[in-house]
Amino acid sequence: MTKTATPWGTATLVERLVLPQRAGEKRFSSVVELLETARGERLVRFAYSTGGAARRGPVTLRAADVERLRRAIAKTPELAEALGLEAA
Repeated sequence: MTKTATPWGTATLVERLVLPQRAGEKRFSSVVELLETARGERLVRFAYSTGGAARRGPVTLRAADVERLRRAIAKTPELAEALGLEAA
């Protein structure tokens, strides 16, 4: 299992959703991850990725991207539950 650092300590990656995006010639992905701490607390992390490296900062989704996210969430039921979204 993949481990990652968070402000609350090390967490294990439970599910990950990657949403490829494009703005003109720029290509990047928005990433939504469901993480779990050693104590069982679940965390949801939003990030964006360029070239595979996750980066901090604002994550911006267009309305069309939000709709794609809603469709993609069906592949990550635990993440959907953590966000309070129904898996489509």
